[in-house]
Amino acid sequence: MKFGCHIMGVSLRHMPEVIQAYEENGLESVWIPEHLVFPATMPPTYPYTESGYPIVNPDTPSYDPWPVLAFLACATTKIRLATNVYILPLRHPLQTARSVVTVDRLSGGRVTLGAGVGWLEDEFDYLREPFHNRGKRADAIIGVLRQLWSDDIIEVHDEHFDFGPVKFQPKPLQTPSIPIEIGGAAPAALRRAGRLGDGWIEIGASDIDDFAAKLSVVMEARRESGREGNFEVTAGSQLGKGLDDFRRMRDAGATRIMVGAPLKDYRVSPADAIEWSKRFAGEVIEKFDSE
Repeated sequence: MKFGCHIMGVSLRHMPEVIQAYEENGLESVWIPEHLVFPATMPPTYPYTESGYPIVNPDTPSYDPWPVLAFLACATTKIRLATNVYILPLRHPLQTARSVVTVDRLSGGRVTLGAGVGWLEDEFDYLREPFHNRGKRADAIIGVLRQLWSDDIIEVHDEHFDFGPVKFQPKPLQTPSIPIEIGGAAPAALRRAGRLGDGWIEIGASDIDDFAAKLSVVMEARRESGREGNFEVTAGSQLGKGLDDFRRMRDAGATRIMVGAPLKDYRVSPADAIEWSKRFAGEVIEKFDSE
């Protein structure tokens, strides 16, 4: 079992020392959230809470994940660097491809693009990007990214993008391509993860049975698409605490569980985050490794 972690609540200047401790204590990956901007008044349209409001508020700091992950890459050697989740249809695929491949090369091939279609319509409105067809654009973007990261000459002319022929260098260190793991819980997101993703990032499942039911939709779409090979399934720690729950999540199909240091008012001190990682390593990671 892999254990990924968020690093929310840690100030930027202290992230390197915290992530070094996370790496030393056996955490497999770190995941950075992403939003461009929040409206001054948050709408109740978040799909993963009963209230419709997200856990963040308009004053929550938000950073560009690619410089942050590059910053963390320079402080580490093993831990995987990922987004949870990057809003694909807000950007042109040429922009995304360039940002992600830069972190791939800088990190020695340790980046994962955790991607979603977004839920906050205001962000799309501010950039004058259509919201209603964001799922179709995301599907197209995934294919374009893989072309840019693997093909010698790339030319795209479809209903969403029109460019080329172009050359895109350098290619990623990871072959055949940088992993793209899809987050979401809506039926379309589940099917997208199975059809096009290298993994599924669970968001908003109410319990382990709900997680397993959603995963079955993902895997059925994967089978129907004839896709084979490694496939990561990331489950959130809200589904359970401690060894027994984590074992149930593993048995339900999770290959990675997302965890993180407890937050108080969206913050955690570097010392508390480091101490949490030491405790988690002894209480959970070491026990899983010995099984």
